[in-house]
Amino acid sequence: MPGNKKRKGIFDLSSLKRVFQYAMPYKNRVYISVFLAVLLAIVSPLRPFLIQVTVNDYIRNGITDNISFRGQMTKMVIWITIFQIGLLLLETLCRFYFSYITAWLGQTVVKDLRVTVFKKVVGLNLSQFDKTPIGTLTTRTINDIEAINDIFSDGLIPIIADLLSIISVLAFMFFADWRLTLICLAPFPLLIIATYFFKESVNKSFIRVRNAVASLNAFVQEHITGMQVVQAFAGEKREFAKFKQINKEHRNANINAIFAYSVFFPFVEIILAVSTGLLVWWGARQVLQMPEQEAKELSGKIIAFFLYLNLLFRPLRVIADKFNVLQMGMVASERVFKVLDNDDFITTEGNHAPPHVRGKIEFDHVYFAYTADRYVLKNISFTVQPGETVAIVGHTGSGKTSIISLLNRLYHIQKGTIKIDDENIEDYKLDVLRRSIGVVLQDVFLFSGSVLENVTLRNENIPNEKIIEAAKLMGIHDFIMELPGGYNYNVMERGSTLSLGQRQLLSFIRALLYNPSILILDEATSSVDTESELLIQHAIDKLIAGRTAVVIAHRLSTIRKASKIIVLDKGEIKESGTHEELLAMGGFYSKLHEMQFNKHAHPAQSLRVQ
Repeated sequence: MPGNKKRKGIFDLSSLKRVFQYAMPYKNRVYISVFLAVLLAIVSPLRPFLIQVTVNDYIRNGITDNISFRGQMTKMVIWITIFQIGLLLLETLCRFYFSYITAWLGQTVVKDLRVTVFKKVVGLNLSQFDKTPIGTLTTRTINDIEAINDIFSDGLIPIIADLLSIISVLAFMFFADWRLTLICLAPFPLLIIATYFFKESVNKSFIRVRNAVASLNAFVQEHITGMQVVQAFAGEKREFAKFKQINKEHRNANINAIFAYSVFFPFVEIILAVSTGLLVWWGARQVLQMPEQEAKELSGKIIAFFLYLNLLFRPLRVIADKFNVLQMGMVASERVFKVLDNDDFITTEGNHAPPHVRGKIEFDHVYFAYTADRYVLKNISFTVQPGETVAIVGHTGSGKTSIISLLNRLYHIQKGTIKIDDENIEDYKLDVLRRSIGVVLQDVFLFSGSVLENVTLRNENIPNEKIIEAAKLMGIHDFIMELPGGYNYNVMERGSTLSLGQRQLLSFIRALLYNPSILILDEATSSVDTESELLIQHAIDKLIAGRTAVVIAHRLSTIRKASKIIVLDKGEIKESGTHEELLAMGGFYSKLHEMQFNKHAHPAQSLRVQ
């Protein structure tokens, strides 16, 4: 069954048609390439035919004592030679432009398709990134799309050109002498059998190579990102051994393909040599049996057939390889189209786009599950008025982060409604909704680039004056100016040249610059030292002033000023109220508070809180 699926890839007209839809904006170049393929098929066999005519009609007849007649024959030979040089130049020019235009088509389609795929990837629901390794999506966006380029540069159109060339050469050969053609083609059944086995062998190897490349990309991406964990637990040798195993599979797959090429191409040369030998044998046999006049006429035909055979075998050497390239391009296109056809994307059907969001938040009997029926949030209901600060606390895995992920529609809920300013968030335009919500995460992600680019996210509409003003408000302008280059300092990938607290402060500037009506702080101080926490707490106070804020914190000391505290456990709201009210209840929150601030608490209890 898997083999049938793979074989279907070559002749899956729907997928092939879909690939060529991306070439339709450049259809004139497609038509030109097809025209050149036809022209080359006609022009190429003309030269052997003209050589046959030259030898039989002019060179052989020019062997005479009649000086005048010999001069006429010589002139005709010169004119035919000049004409052949012109044909050769025309063929060379056509082949050059044909190769260029098919490669240009492939690269242009790849450019357009890669843009389309990346646009789709950035619009997928966050759940897709939870389930799909980053390296796999990288392979789809880069390697697989690059394989689609081969459909144009080495695939369908070049195959059509080669088939037309083979048909044209065979037509000239049969026209010249059908018996001699059949004799020369006697070894062809062996070539067809060899081509079939070569194609199947290389095809299997190519599929293995593609799978190995995807595995390598996923493994390297994941382990470079998590190298700190690998080294911290002395796992270098184990992970290196795993990498060597994946890399060995990649090598073995390529070696199998190389072995197939190493056998097939010499075999084609042997078949050509056998055909040439049959040509010479039949020619010599006929010369010995024919009258002298007919034997002389055979000489031009033998020379022409020798050239015909070389023209015939030139595309036959590579056509099986091109079929494999086409098939791998189609397999790659199916993988790419699976990404494009993924219907788990962020819907943007809403058209509600208010000029200003006041910041009222309402969760009404919300149920949410990452996988079907395994609810991580159950019957969540609460309301936050504009300008209020609500804190959400609970053990790890209680559903705190899930709540804030739902607020800006990173995931879709299964039951209930979420409203902002009494309007269902599904009815908002997505960009308007997310511009109104600022997010500061515990694990701050900084891109490779300058401080300026990271705090503005390359938004050129934010002036430098506003950036400096925000930095001064957060109290970190002086720190930035101390960096080499100031605001142009390159923070490197993931902000590796900055401390955790420094990265956190930059994320506050980022949130402030977009002036959100609702601010989400996800454990913004849980992983920093006491000194950094004081700076960050000062920045938070500045940041939430006049805004609706949703704060998630492990350290209960940071949320005492909250208007309301919601206590979660196993996806359900256990308690809600102010800090004093919850302590007075003596319930769930009170126990959390006691465990965190009682120095004599059992270590296991403290661990649960963290």
